[in-house]
Amino acid sequence: MAPNSVVVTIEKPDSSALKVNGLDSSVFLEKQKAVSTKQFTWVLLLKVNRIFACLSWLPMAFRAMFVSLRKRIALSDMSDEEPKSRGRLYKFIKAFLGLSIVALVIEVIAHFKNWNLNLIQPWEVQGLVQWSYMTWSAFRVDYIAPVAIILSKFCIVLFLIQSLDRLVLCLGCFWIKYKKIKPTVAADAYDIEDPSTFPMVLLQIPMCNEREVYEQAIESACQMDWPRDRLLIQILDDSDDRNLQLLIKDEVSTWNQKGVNIIYRHRLIRTGYKAGNLKSAMGCDYVKDYEFVAIFDADFQPNPDFLKLTIPHFKGNPELGLVQARWSFVNKDENLLTRLQNINLCFHFEVEQQVNGVFLNFFGFNGTAGVWRIKALEESGGWLERTTVEDMDIAVRAHLNGWKFIFLNDVRVLCELPESYETYKKQQHRWHSGPMQLFRLCLPAILTSKISMWKKSNLIFLFFLLRKLILPFYSFTLFCIILPLTMFLPEAELPLWVICYIPIFMSFLNILPSPKSFPFLVPYLLFENTMSVTKFNAMVSGLFQLGSSYEWVVTKKTGRSSESDLLALAERESLSSNEEKILRRNSESGLELLSKLKEQEVAPIPKKKKKNGIYRKELALAFLLLTASARSFLSAHGVHFYFLLFQGLSFLAVGLDLIGEQMG
Repeated sequence: MAPNSVVVTIEKPDSSALKVNGLDSSVFLEKQKAVSTKQFTWVLLLKVNRIFACLSWLPMAFRAMFVSLRKRIALSDMSDEEPKSRGRLYKFIKAFLGLSIVALVIEVIAHFKNWNLNLIQPWEVQGLVQWSYMTWSAFRVDYIAPVAIILSKFCIVLFLIQSLDRLVLCLGCFWIKYKKIKPTVAADAYDIEDPSTFPMVLLQIPMCNEREVYEQAIESACQMDWPRDRLLIQILDDSDDRNLQLLIKDEVSTWNQKGVNIIYRHRLIRTGYKAGNLKSAMGCDYVKDYEFVAIFDADFQPNPDFLKLTIPHFKGNPELGLVQARWSFVNKDENLLTRLQNINLCFHFEVEQQVNGVFLNFFGFNGTAGVWRIKALEESGGWLERTTVEDMDIAVRAHLNGWKFIFLNDVRVLCELPESYETYKKQQHRWHSGPMQLFRLCLPAILTSKISMWKKSNLIFLFFLLRKLILPFYSFTLFCIILPLTMFLPEAELPLWVICYIPIFMSFLNILPSPKSFPFLVPYLLFENTMSVTKFNAMVSGLFQLGSSYEWVVTKKTGRSSESDLLALAERESLSSNEEKILRRNSESGLELLSKLKEQEVAPIPKKKKKNGIYRKELALAFLLLTASARSFLSAHGVHFYFLLFQGLSFLAVGLDLIGEQMG
């Protein structure tokens, strides 16, 4: 049976105890209430103390952040940014920013003085500021607002069309997953026990001053699981560093002595960048003996079974011209910049490339990690040096000649992502200016080609216009120009579904192929809008053939390897004996000695310490958006204010080079 009394002990300063009979004792309730009130008071005081401590820490934190930003600006190399940043677009943004600041000052004065245009008569105007406010209000209603409304509606239509295209691509990807559609290989493609049935394959590695990655690139190619007498590896070196040339020759000679069929080529006249390098290599007499060519950039590390997973797709499929593999990234978790790039490229491969490959048999060649039928290259005109996107150029010309493409989503090749914003920005400039160059050059050929009208429409309206021109145009114009402008034009205010609901939904679709990136949904949305200024500038320069559209900057590499690569390397090293290492060193001694002599002749050049850059266009847009957010705050716009605020802060972080690799 349960006891009929309860003993409650309440600790007090005198350590006394109180015995209470019965569960409903009023004394017990009063004492418990008194103690609870005292405890609540102490907890409340503790929380208040913590709040004051936090408030006292905030000024110090803001001061430290301000000092850090001031040092960053003082130590940054403003010459790193191209002079184009001071061109027409930059001047336009600065002028827009100046007008916005003036308008904001007038709006602030009008807000605190409660001026209302509808209630003020002309003879009641007091002072120049009030007259300026009335003049500005009348001018914007009559002249600026109608133009802004028309432009915003036009951009919204483009935005909806592009969003619909992306939604259709995602539905196509879901259908592929649901039906488990995959490219198939003939059962009797090649006889594994008879190497003579394997086709002749040429493997090319174009490189230019790739000191950090040349060794791992050559090693990955030389370990390819393919009959050695059916494979030739070409190292196509465009380096202008004599010492680096000797190092690459040394590495090639080492693998050549191990029985690998590998040769080193260096051009005396370096024209046409990568396209010129590949074109020169394909002009060799011995190329006619080979049926396929596999191409890898210097930072790509294919698995040994790459050729056995790709080449069999050509067997029994004479119309197949290209087999493209997917990229995988060893440094996708290095920093925020690489994580955001991984989201974009996962969507590109998983959705865009796979859907276009399954339903259209066409997509843009990625320039690496692909295998071409040499006959398709020759019939399509070979490599041309007319654009900075030679890979897309040859893909379009091959498509116009009737060749089909296959994308293998399950075959992945390791590579690197740019880790600094400077490198990423230059890469994106080339990737978005080149397609506009190519569109101008290919449009007559597309219109006069013999392919179906559907394929012509797909090339012109979807492949080029919608995904290469319209996307950067509306993204920059709508979210970086029109949206801040509408904060000063209440008549042209954008609806919430344009600036919030649809962009978040589209970003959600983009992240689906990389589900681990869901925590970065909002940073991804903000960063994509931030990159729109670079993409828009590149698109315009490519479309109108400006000087910057012909620039080719080799993407900097770090030579990173994944954990699995390091384990595999350790395993391979453990299997090799010390005698083999000694023999290898002896075989390399001549070239090593020559390399040392060359290094002694040339005085060592001290490495220049890298500095963070200052990007003027991004900073100008940051202040423009923050100015618009202040105007939005006065009008209590809500979502508009938060979007402009965080978008302005993201532009500020990028403009001060606070994203990606921190160089100090």
